[in-house]
Amino acid sequence: MQLDNNIKIRKIKLMKTYSTKPLVGHINQCQICNNKGLEIVLPLGHQPPVHAHLTKEGLGQPEITYPLNFCRCDKCGLLQLDYIVDPKIVFYPEYPYYTGMTSMLVRNFQLLTNLLINQYKLTKKDLAIDIGSNDGTLLKGFKNQGMRVLGIEPTNVAKIATKNGIPTIQEFFNEETAKKIIKKNGRAKIITATNIFAHINNLFEFMESIKKILDDGGIFVSESQYLMDIIEKLEFDTIYHEHLRFYSLRPLRRLFSQTGFSLVDAERIQAAGGSIRVYAMKGKHSPSKRVYKLINDEEKAGLYKIQTFRKFARQALIAKRKLLAILINCKKGDNRIVGLGAPARSNTLLGFTKIGTDFLDYVAERKGSPKIGLFTPGTHLPVIDEQKIFEQKIPYVLILSWHIGKELMKKFRERGYTGKFIMPLPKPTVIPK
Repeated sequence: MQLDNNIKIRKIKLMKTYSTKPLVGHINQCQICNNKGLEIVLPLGHQPPVHAHLTKEGLGQPEITYPLNFCRCDKCGLLQLDYIVDPKIVFYPEYPYYTGMTSMLVRNFQLLTNLLINQYKLTKKDLAIDIGSNDGTLLKGFKNQGMRVLGIEPTNVAKIATKNGIPTIQEFFNEETAKKIIKKNGRAKIITATNIFAHINNLFEFMESIKKILDDGGIFVSESQYLMDIIEKLEFDTIYHEHLRFYSLRPLRRLFSQTGFSLVDAERIQAAGGSIRVYAMKGKHSPSKRVYKLINDEEKAGLYKIQTFRKFARQALIAKRKLLAILINCKKGDNRIVGLGAPARSNTLLGFTKIGTDFLDYVAERKGSPKIGLFTPGTHLPVIDEQKIFEQKIPYVLILSWHIGKELMKKFRERGYTGKFIMPLPKPTVIPK
């Protein structure tokens, strides 16, 4: 079929040529198409999981690290890791992250739930399921409109969601979980997987389980870091062990086709520094014009050419050296520098650049963050309340949450901060007073 924008959609035979066995450890083949032609694009060294924060006592114990390599499949074009850490290690019970602490995500989820309710004419009898629901922030939007909701979350944050009135199953999502849900709750009209669809190591079992609990005519909606944004903004700090795959639309279309779904719509969103929101339905359905346009944009941007990623790797190394040069210069005269924000991505940046206590006194988080009182994995920087930055009149602040840097700088200026900011990416820069 020839489309208006000259994109030819290749038909992929719906055959179960995949295994539903979870992947753990080193892998030498593509996570979607099983091709063994994986090329390491950017090696980021051995690093601990980004949320494996340490207690003070833990600093005296051995720390486990794992290979972190950004790889590309030369057949389907999927960017991915070649080492998968056991999810029980990465998403451990005391996982220190609450969605509700991130204003950007709260706003994003409010808009998403309103959009889905209106676009798909959801009613109060319909069930909405969120996989990897964390503290239930997304599901609040559905519940506030009277819908039935159910969260699935493997960490202890599930208890907070339940306490706040969001029914939540504290388990990893798999076929057994799906059977329990159908038996007790019936099938869902909407299933969301925001910022976790790229985390799944049992990908094909996951899709089979989604197929079981999704109602006919229902919608599966995922949000993930978008490869286009990673390349355009040099977001190599989004590469960490939680993110097993870095999606563009052609590999996603292949995945859905292999598992009995159709990619029906997609859109770029600003969340998390740039994400792709993807809509899929069971069975055969035609894709929207937005899907064709995005694939066309991806191809024009060179997302399916190895040269694009070799250039990306070179740029990452240049940025690393420039950032270190800036920090060395700022430290002259024994100036103090601290990091602002302790998002997951910051630990890849710190680990790759080897920025630790020799450069930063500490990293600062908003009051109420579960990370306060702990130490960053790998670099062992103390995480403290950001109020200390004002009390100590720190002259330089390295914005580790640089993807929301403009918002943070504005808030800090309004609160009276008079020092200088250092923006680490995409071009390391000192921003004056």
